[in-house]
Formats: sequence, structure tokens, C-alpha cells
Amino acid sequence: MPRSAARLQVIRVPAPPRARRAAGERAPADSGDMTKRIADSITTAIVERRLMPGTKLAEQKIADIFKVSRTLVRQAFHQLSRDKLVSLEPARGARVAEPGVEEARQVFEVRQMLEAAMIRRAAAELAPAQIAELRAHLKDEEAAIRRTDVSGRTRLLADFHVVIAGMLGNAVLAGMIGELVSRSSLIALMYQSAHSAEHSFEEHVAIVDALEKHDSRAAARLMESHLHHVEQNLRLQPRFPDLAAALRPQ
Repeated sequence: MPRSAARLQVIRVPAPPRARRAAGERAPADSGDMTKRIADSITTAIVERRLMPGTKLAEQKIADIFKVSRTLVRQAFHQLSRDKLVSLEPARGARVAEPGVEEARQVFEVRQMLEAAMIRRAAAELAPAQIAELRAHLKDEEAAIRRTDVSGRTRLLADFHVVIAGMLGNAVLAGMIGELVSRSSLIALMYQSAHSAEHSFEEHVAIVDALEKHDSRAAARLMESHLHHVEQNLRLQPRFPDLAAALRPQ
């Protein structure tokens, strides 16, 4: 998982390359990079709550902002659609995804039940080397928070849970935790504030402290409290209804 995501940059972007004349000729080497930059900029606008759920993503307007072809914008939309950040619908075009509140509650309810049991087992089984690996992960989380890497910190905070599941050597458990984290990460991506991210990091530190002491009761209590706080801190706060304003560098 990447430790950081590109910051929002939409002013100084290179002009689109010329259309290829020969049919079947390979696309320019930098077209994939430009697609990624568009996707990263939209992602950053979403995670920083400048583009909110349901916001219409006008293909031509974004192409004008980045000075690229609509084809590259469309490719970015498809990439974001695979990541569940953007929904693509016939006749409606692209919109920022709208995760359901009830679905989020159900996901967190299942996570509470499953991860409490997972963390009890981890407290009993994790070796010193695995605790050290978790400490290294915490350092990455802290670094992302300090440099205000919103996308990076969100991914690292979510991955903390998947890393612990993977350490237990149960592929089914790791797959289930990964799916649940993936389904809830979009909501955290869009609604988690810098303050709640710092709070999550501090709770992760406390959880690892309990794991290191092999205190399964404390670890389970801390995990249950942590997931409750994460769910509680997800709030929808529209701020930038205009697409151009949302994609403007801050």
C-alpha cells in the first residue's frame, strides 16, 4: 500500500500530446501518468471533503481544468470507479459515490464483532517481531498525519487492521477483514477529519501497547472503543459545491 498520495495539483499540468496518427499506435508514455494525476487530484478533493457524495463530475470541465483530452478524464473516472470512489451511470455520467448510512452502520457492527475476537487472538499469539512490524506501521501513520497526507493517512489507518489480521495466518479471516475495511474505508476517506485521524492513531498506539503486554481483555476493549469512535466521527459536511472551486489548489 502506498505511503502517500499525490497532493492536489491542477494548474501546472503539461499540455495533452498530439493524437496518434496510426491506428493501433501505443499511447504516449506520459498519458498513464496524467490519468493518475487526474485521479489523484479528484481523490484528494474527495478525501479533503471538497467534493461530496453525489457531486456531478463534468467530463469536459475537468478536461479543461487539466488541459487534457476527455479520453484521459474518462480513464481516470474508470480508475476511480474501480476504487468505489466514483459511480458511473448511463445518462447521468460520473458522480462522487454515495455510500449508504445504513450500510456503513452494518459494516461497523460486523467489524466490532469480528475484530474484537481477532484482537484477543492477536494478543495471545503475536511474536515480538510482529509487534515491531506494527510499531513501524504506526511510525508511517504518524508521518502521514504530520505531513497532512490525507489520502495516505486514511489508507494507513485502515490498513492497520488488515495487517493484524494477516499476522494471524488465517487467510479467510484476513480476507473478511480486508473486505470489511475496504467497504468502510470510502466513508472514512470522505468524512474523517484531521482531528479524528490523530485520535485513531493514538488509539492504534494503545492497542499495540496492549498487544505487546499480551493483555487480551484490554486489547479487545480498546479495539471496540476505537471502532465505535471511528464510526461516530464520520460526518458529512459539504463545503465546496462548485467543481472548479473543489479542484482548485489550496
